[in-house]
Amino acid sequence: MTLRQIILDTETTGMPVEEGHRLVEIGAVELIERRLTDNNYHQYVNPDRAVDPGAYAVHGLSNDFLADKPSFAEVAEEFLAYVRGAELVIHNAEFDVGFLDAELKQAGHAPLSEHVELVTDSLAIARQKHPGQRNSLDALCRRYQIDNSERTLHGALLDSEILADVYLALTGGQWDLSFDNPAEAAAAGRAALGTIPADRPRLRVIAPEAAAVAAHAEWVERLRQADERFVWPRE
Repeated sequence: MTLRQIILDTETTGMPVEEGHRLVEIGAVELIERRLTDNNYHQYVNPDRAVDPGAYAVHGLSNDFLADKPSFAEVAEEFLAYVRGAELVIHNAEFDVGFLDAELKQAGHAPLSEHVELVTDSLAIARQKHPGQRNSLDALCRRYQIDNSERTLHGALLDSEILADVYLALTGGQWDLSFDNPAEAAAAGRAALGTIPADRPRLRVIAPEAAAVAAHAEWVERLRQADERFVWPRE
């Protein structure tokens, strides 16, 4: 079965969703078998309410800019068709899923969990892997040497692209022993695992002394006699 993952991010008019705040932007990128495709999703949304000044300072999406954008209800079917059956990867998933579920309910659709295979919270993965450390998207970019220099403002599509690199780094193996550049490896959709040069010197093989070989054979025979289930080495 092909592994299809959607790395998703949203921007909102403010928070919390319980106070009637709405989505203003959805951005997502697709991974197939942990490799980025060009099948992205990006949509600005008219929230039918004012954007809080604090939220505007974060994402820079003004009321005037959003005024002529479609409502979520108008793009809901297209969005659901894009994510349907996939695993969603979201940083601090509870926040984004809460807003998406509220929008889906208002548009007459079932909750997000009924359309997707699974929702994975990359923040939870980061906290488990790096307990007691900062695990924001920016902090993880610094830790894994992922370039986020274009992230002067939060934007759903850019953040989802960055999160894809971070997620691949988080779940791609042991970085400390890598000979590859982590950002390059993450962008290629693979773990940054080092490779051994083909022209390396041959490893030195040290043969055991005869006494050690005899002692090992005696130990194996004792194990065989003690337990009839012992089958190694089989002659």
